[in-house]
Parts: sequence; structure tokens; C-alpha cells
Amino acid sequence: MPPPAHPSTVAELVAHEELAPLLTLVAGEAGLSRPVDHPRIQKNGLALAGHHHGMVATRVQVLGETELSFLEQMEPALRGARMKALFALELSCVVVTRGVEPPRELVDAAAATDTPLFVAAARSSRTIFAVHRALDRLLAPREQRHGVMVEVYGIGMLLLGKSGIGKSECALFLVERGHRLVADDMVVLTRLPGDQLLASPAPLLKHHLEIRGIGILNIRDLFGATSVWDEAVLDLVVQLQPWDDDQPYDRLGLDPLVEEVLGVDIPKLQIPVRPGRDMAVILEVAARNELMKEAGTHAARDFARRLSKELGLEPPDGA
Repeated sequence: MPPPAHPSTVAELVAHEELAPLLTLVAGEAGLSRPVDHPRIQKNGLALAGHHHGMVATRVQVLGETELSFLEQMEPALRGARMKALFALELSCVVVTRGVEPPRELVDAAAATDTPLFVAAARSSRTIFAVHRALDRLLAPREQRHGVMVEVYGIGMLLLGKSGIGKSECALFLVERGHRLVADDMVVLTRLPGDQLLASPAPLLKHHLEIRGIGILNIRDLFGATSVWDEAVLDLVVQLQPWDDDQPYDRLGLDPLVEEVLGVDIPKLQIPVRPGRDMAVILEVAARNELMKEAGTHAARDFARRLSKELGLEPPDGA
């Protein structure tokens, strides 16, 4: 089962970068804290005729040209009664499109019930598209992981490991080599439609990196705007572990590991750490190898097949 949606409010929705320029609040400011918990809008013209079956109060309600023209044909008294009945459902919010001035009865009903009422300058199709994009992001399941997120050669890499293993130092080495820091210490992971996982920093930690012995560094100030990303797609999980001579580390790469994140399996590597290993180079190679795998070239499997052919053996499992 997919993880549960992340709860949101009308205030968070309308503050989204795509919606803020489109929407103007007309009434119901006191209701901006109302919940929104459905990823799709509702455009139910039957509700204007008094048929409320199927109405979901926590969905964004959109009134477009067709709905408004239907309202305009009603007698004012009937229109007022229908609006009172509709807004008595404690709707999360209502959006009127095409920049049309809402009928007075609509505004009065919204104000009386503290229901946020917005006017969108754009037509219905563009408004609905923008609302859906915002809802996909706001309601997406999310979790936080203690780790470091970097982007190396276009591969989003989440570094995990116990405190003090060297995750932040690895990120610093990679930034110095021209790669990008996404998040340090607390990584916010969001599952978007299509099972894509997006990683971003906690707002207060954005662009910052902690290095023991130095303290908190602002990577953007030190290395420039191209040294940081505000978010990146998670492609690979790297578990950093202390070197243990008794640990049977994978030496062929034929048995891929995965890390489940928000119900999605992400390729995973377990890399031992010890003094003298150039971890920046190792992580760069891991990113390059992941790019090759995504392109259909798997070096370990190709080698195992060639070796088996030379020895006259069946290829091992996974090859």
C-alpha cells in the first residue's frame, strides 16, 4: 500500500509558487486554515441545482464559466438559497475562474461561513492544471531521513550512516570537485506521482553543511550558486559503514541491494569507509556506474557472462 498523503491547508495551497500569482482572496480569510486532503479538484455543477450527493468538502471546488452562467439565470432569492445550502457544507475553499466577479450571493455565503473564496485570473483549464500541480506536491507522502543528499553527475545520491562516519565530509569533497549539495543532516523525501522521490533540505538548514572542527558552513556563499541544489531526484542510496575485515562486502556487484523509501525501492550500495580511501572518487565512480546501468550497460554482469563463457559454465544468477 502507498504511504498516506501528507496533510495540507488552504493557506499552504494558495501560497504555492504557481498559485499565488493567479488567485485573489475575495472572502473567507478566517477559513484559510481549513484542511485540503484530496489531490484533485471538484467541479460539480449539480451542487448548484441543490444536488449535493458526491460532494467532498475537503476538495477544492472550482466554478467556471458554465457554472457561473447557470447561477446568473436564477432568481436572486433562489440563488441566495442555493449558495447558503452549498456553503453550509463547510467547504475547504471555492475558486471562481476567468477573473469573473462572483455574484453577490456567492460572496455573502462565503463570508457568512468563513469559507475562503478566490478569483483566478486564468481560465478554468489553466487554473485546474495549476491547482493539481500544487496539490500533487503539497499532499505527496513524505518523510525525513538523517543523512546527506548530493547530486553527482546528475545522480541524486543519499548518503546514510551512523553519526561521525563522514557523510558531511564526503559531501564537502564532492562540492569541491564541482558537484552539488542538496541537504545535510536532515533530508526531506517526498514521493511524487509516478513513484518519483524528491529530496530537499529542511528550510532552516538549506545550503548549510556541518563539518566537525570547523562548524556550520554556508556552501552557497563559499562555492557559489552552482554548488547547491534546492531539490533533486533520489536515484541511489549509499550506506557508509566502518571497515570491518570480517564483513563479506560485495566484490562483484551481481546481487543488487535496494532501500525502500516511502514504498519505492531505490538501488543501494554499501561502501566501507577507512582512512586513506578517497571517498569522493569512489562516490563519483558509483554515480558514473549508476548512469551506465540506467543506460543498459552493467559491467559486473557483462564480465560474469564473458567469464562463464570462457570457462564453459552457466552464467551465475543475476548475470
